[in-house]
Amino acid sequence: MSKLPRRKFLQQTTLATAGLSLSGSLLANPVSIFGANDRLNFGLIGCNGMGWSNMQAHLKLPNVTCIALADVDQRVLDRRAGELKKMTGKAPKLYTDYRKMLENKDIDVVIIGTPDHWHCLNMVDALQAGKHVYVEKPLANSIEECNVMLKAANASEKLVQVGQWQRSGQQYDEAIKYVQSGKLGQIRLVKCWAYQGWMNPVPEKPNTTPPPGVDYAMWLGPAPKRPFNENRFHFNFRWFWDYAGGLMTDWGVHELDIALFAMGAKAPKSILASGGKLAYPDDASETPDTLQTVYEFDNYNLLWEHATGIDGGPYGRTEGIAFIGNNGTLIVNRGGWEVLPEGERVEGEWKNKIDRVELTKPEGNALDKHAKNFVTAIRNNDKSALACGVETGSVAAITAHMGNIAYKTGKKIYWDATSGSFKDSEADALVSARYHNGWELPKV
Repeated sequence: MSKLPRRKFLQQTTLATAGLSLSGSLLANPVSIFGANDRLNFGLIGCNGMGWSNMQAHLKLPNVTCIALADVDQRVLDRRAGELKKMTGKAPKLYTDYRKMLENKDIDVVIIGTPDHWHCLNMVDALQAGKHVYVEKPLANSIEECNVMLKAANASEKLVQVGQWQRSGQQYDEAIKYVQSGKLGQIRLVKCWAYQGWMNPVPEKPNTTPPPGVDYAMWLGPAPKRPFNENRFHFNFRWFWDYAGGLMTDWGVHELDIALFAMGAKAPKSILASGGKLAYPDDASETPDTLQTVYEFDNYNLLWEHATGIDGGPYGRTEGIAFIGNNGTLIVNRGGWEVLPEGERVEGEWKNKIDRVELTKPEGNALDKHAKNFVTAIRNNDKSALACGVETGSVAAITAHMGNIAYKTGKKIYWDATSGSFKDSEADALVSARYHNGWELPKV
């Protein structure tokens, strides 16, 4: 890792001047129908987990190539490079420092699949290097970073898609249109939830030296310095405040995004949260395994809840969104959408207020559609066509962070939409990003 701070590093480089399966048709992409200017060369920052899934979804599209990979774990780099060469017949360039990768002028688009605490630096640097960006959700690890990223995207001509791919799911689109039709009547409550039965306790493990080939200082980046612990590394980083926000910002942004969009909402008036480590009180994780968060909006409440280790969520679903109106309830999740009508007695006969809508299952792969939407928007140079641009991503992420802030303070907190701040000083202090180890929050 370069020991130079981020800004000085950029000044000394050219930046100062810039799991889904692949279909068998990948190797037969019809590149010949495109001109050279239509070919999109991708680079991937963070090659594990969703970063790789996102890259594979984009590689299914015609005339999309991946020419570079960046990761702090050499084992991950080598594995993904081998898989990519097997798929495409070409070996990508490999980088352990993403900033060096951004100097590559042949790269048009960057996918960011790093832990949450890296998203802001990765995205702003990529935009300043003249790249389009697909960034994983949640947009950032703090409200302040979300605002910086929104400002950076608005100041750039490049396009940014946020990985809230449910926005590209046909069932969500249909459900949102039904909600906005008014058929449900006055909606008094919107429930969002994620019950994750597969999640087991995170066992206590001793600190160790980093595995060979891992640039741990670079992995920490702006997070507080601490000894390496396997619990905080690949995947499980989500359950530690230094790097992420637990299920509230992991699953929460997906579900809250659909709820907020359908209701035409942006910022709540107040937030109240309660929960804790109630399922696994003695495990190594920090974020709550059980949480209920109530957001107050005009004329309705929005409820988020999550629970680990159990699958018995509302309406018999492990995850979903329910819009509860006077005439009926619409329930939507990754398995489809349906409407359960309310009834009333009319002239002595019980009748439904609205028609029942049987479960309508989705068609196609929403992540693939999200990737296609992004690439099409780039080729048409049309930010307005993005299924989930930065503003959309920021609204969902900020709302999720509000829930965590309410949980941390243990108070009912009130948001001032005009000033973009909390009316409580303790809560407002948690809006800010805190960078360490010589890294600085980007200035846009």
